[in-house]
Amino acid sequence: MTGGFNIRDSDWNPNYHHHSAHIEDLIAIADSLSLELSPPKNLGPTRFADNPCNSNSVLDLVFLAPNNLGFGKHSLLPEIQRPLDHVPLFINLGISEENINTVIQAIKKDSDEEKNFINKITSSIRNLNTTNITDKNSLLDITSQLSLAYEKAWTKYSKPKCIIKHSKE
Repeated sequence: MTGGFNIRDSDWNPNYHHHSAHIEDLIAIADSLSLELSPPKNLGPTRFADNPCNSNSVLDLVFLAPNNLGFGKHSLLPEIQRPLDHVPLFINLGISEENINTVIQAIKKDSDEEKNFINKITSSIRNLNTTNITDKNSLLDITSQLSLAYEKAWTKYSKPKCIIKHSKE
């Protein structure tokens, strides 16, 4: 969570000697998201006052999960701030890739299991008695027998295979 929160407070601006009434709300929101204020590598103001009578301030903040690789590593870039009055913040976030592994049943191509599977299916088809298909019910019975033969052969010869992002197509 990052942005120009427009809250002046001594917790992040050592030149400001007061606590803001709004800091509790901001900290409560960050806490609800399990985030903490991430200090920049180079401390300094994030907003430069247009009026020389006003002081520069820290209004732009970064809140991250404390275990994030980017925590405490962002930088203020005042050298590229103009013509804006706010300093750009630069951060590399530690975002890990999400691995969603999928397990499927498969038979390896050109393996003994594939040959045995094909032989079992071929044998099951040959052994089906299709001479008495006279109505819808007899056709359903034959297709159920064929489906059961496929299921039994698949269960016997297939093996679980984990599909990951580096798997071949």
